[in-house]
Amino acid sequence: MTTRDTLKGSLLRLLEERPLREITVKDIVQNCGVNRNTFYYHFKDIPSLLEEIITDYADRIIANQGPALSLADCLETAARFAQEHRQAVLHISQSAHRDLFELCLMDVCRRVVEDFAAAAIGSVAISPADRAIILRFYQCECFGQIIAWLNSGMRYDVGAQFRRLCYLGEGMTEQMLKRAAIQNT
Repeated sequence: MTTRDTLKGSLLRLLEERPLREITVKDIVQNCGVNRNTFYYHFKDIPSLLEEIITDYADRIIANQGPALSLADCLETAARFAQEHRQAVLHISQSAHRDLFELCLMDVCRRVVEDFAAAAIGSVAISPADRAIILRFYQCECFGQIIAWLNSGMRYDVGAQFRRLCYLGEGMTEQMLKRAAIQNT
């Protein structure tokens, strides 16, 4: 394990215990047994450390996801980091650095939706503009659902809600693609 990984693990452990605003560089280095200079050698500040943690987890989740077979798969993949680090994510989402988390979440949503779209759109001939609109719609839907869940304090079974939402919207993607293909001809 590298020193960077040690520092990231330290911040995550501390976030499981208390809000981000209550964590200092001193707390992080004491928690993992390195000195303050080592922290600043690797990271500019706590937000840069936080950004790397979120980005690393997002990359790992995407790499391990496999093909997204449904929108529910996309939503559940994007919510996985939050589910695995519930208290830490609540502390981040309630902090002044929520914007970092949201940017990374939006990127995860984009990436999983692109994977889903590759399978869903397949060989249907639609214009690049329509493809971008459909992708953005699902990206924003995914992001919005997860943010609503976070704002509720993660009080409900997000996976069950995603599956229900997808059941209720069944056929919507096919209709969008059909309309996009008609207008593309």
